Formats: sequence, structure tokens, C-alpha cells
Amino acid sequence: MNELETISLQATITEEMSGKRFDQVAAKLFPSYSRSRLKSWIESGELSLDGESNKPRHKVQEGQTLRIEATLDAPEEWSPQDLELDIVYEDEHLLLINKPAGLVVHPGAGNWSGTLLNGLLHQYPELNQIPRAGIVHRIDKETTGLMVVARTLEAHTHLVKQLQARTLTRQYEAITQGVMVGGGTVNKPMGRHPVHRKKMAVIEHGGKPAVTHYRVVKRFRIHTHIRVQLETGRTHQIRVHMAHVRYPLLGDPVYLGRSRLPAGGTEEFKETILRFGRQALHAKFLGLEHPDTGEWMEWEIPLPQDMLDLLEVLKKDQKDHA
Repeated sequence: MNELETISLQATITEEMSGKRFDQVAAKLFPSYSRSRLKSWIESGELSLDGESNKPRHKVQEGQTLRIEATLDAPEEWSPQDLELDIVYEDEHLLLINKPAGLVVHPGAGNWSGTLLNGLLHQYPELNQIPRAGIVHRIDKETTGLMVVARTLEAHTHLVKQLQARTLTRQYEAITQGVMVGGGTVNKPMGRHPVHRKKMAVIEHGGKPAVTHYRVVKRFRIHTHIRVQLETGRTHQIRVHMAHVRYPLLGDPVYLGRSRLPAGGTEEFKETILRFGRQALHAKFLGLEHPDTGEWMEWEIPLPQDMLDLLEVLKKDQKDHA
């Protein structure tokens, strides 16, 4: 059984904070904790103003004292497992991981073990004290590439803020079905599919904002190699947005529909296209502000071998039909 962590902190309202909202000032005075956590403490009375409960919108005055007397929720109980992890970078504040295809990020229905989270807890037991073992964003099971993991509560809060402010840079490479004329931006809200609940979809009314930028790297006979940059991080965002503009990702088992083959392709070409068993999507580049030093840091990793092999076959087909 995990021991609960007790928080006991206090701070005084300064002149420049006078007249501002309780929750806004709390976020400035206690930056190690998320706004949602601070708000919940205000509403429960665990975060008080001069020893009294107040609403988040209450206006504070100079000289008043904010005091936190709270207990952090017990972390979820997940089992550590000895899994091989490809660690690209690590320091005492964060980890960068190159996730392979087939690895689920977080335990859930049908995947309660063997996930990235289980492997992280085995290699870094202290992550049990961080929400979701430090995982601040996910990539799909069959998508490969870079993910950042926080090793401290402070780093977790800082990275989540960067994601919310859209300052954490994530670039992907993908191969689509269809030949693009040029790059562009898809700015379409997304949400759960109204009929097929395991799928996501563009939802014009009531969906959450979702913005995807893409540009052409190379065109083939009926496919396009593209580079994609996310502003937001909705579930299946790239896959849904590219399918929406009628350039679904090659191999996507959910959003592609039927694979198309051009006339005259070799048997090797046809087999490679039809047997590519996952969406051709790789998180290649990640840039962020280091949560402790404030330094801007960047990482980039090559495409996995299956996508490199796929591109070689596409290039050969293109050359054969030039």
C-alpha cells in the first residue's frame, strides 16, 4: 500500500497580486501544482485564505496568507514489469523514449500489463509518485517514435503547461494514400465518433479544437511522404485529420478503408503495400523547454526500419514507371 503524501505550504499576497482572483494567485505562488489540482484544493478547503475557505474567483488582498494543508491522492496501483526500453535521453527531471510499434503506452481495457507505464515503473520506481508515472502525452500503440516522461512532480506540471500552451514541438513523418498537390493545415475540431465509439472523428459542433500542419517531403505514384506538425494532441489526430482531407495514412487499420494499388506494380510492391500492418506514422522530432533549466532542447530520431523499407519500395516503383 502506498503512503499518502501530505503537503503543508503557505505564502503571502504581495501588493501587485492584490485584487486578483484566488485561483490565479495560487497558481503563481504554487507553480509546482496544476491549476486544476489547486482549484480542487480551494473548493475542498484544503487551500485556504487567512484560514478560511473561499471560492476560486474571490479577490485577494495584500498581506493575506494562502495556506495549503492537503493530502495528495494515492497513486494508481500498477505493476512494474521488466521491459526493454529505448531511452534516448535522461536526467533527473525527464526522460526521452523511442517507443516501438506494438507497445501500448498506458494500461487500459485489454492491455492491463506489458505497457510502457509498467516498464517505466520497473526501471524508475520513483515514478509511482508522479501522475500516470510521468507520462504527459501518448502516441498510439502502432505509432513509433519520441515521447517525453517527467521524473518529478514539478517537471510534470511544467511539461503539461507547455502542452497546453502549445509550445512543446512535435513533428511526425507519415506516408499517405493519395498524391498531394502541396502541404496545408487541417483546423477541424475532433471528438468521439457518434456511432463507432472506438473511433475518433471530425466533430464540427461540440468537438475539441485540433490543428494539424503538413507538408510534402516526396510524392510517389499514388502515395505521399509527408512531414506533420501538431499544435494540439487529440487522440488519433493525425490519422483522423489526414483521412478527413482524403489522404489517409497507409496501413491504417481504422481510418484507411481499402488500400489502393496502381496498375503495373511488381508483386514485391503489391505485397509490401498490402502487408504493411500498421499506420505509417513516426514521431520523429520533439522540442521543449527544459523544466528545470529553461533551456530549449531538441531530439530527432530516424525512421524505423519498416518505414525505411516501405519508402525504398515506393521509390523503386516510382523509378520503374518514370
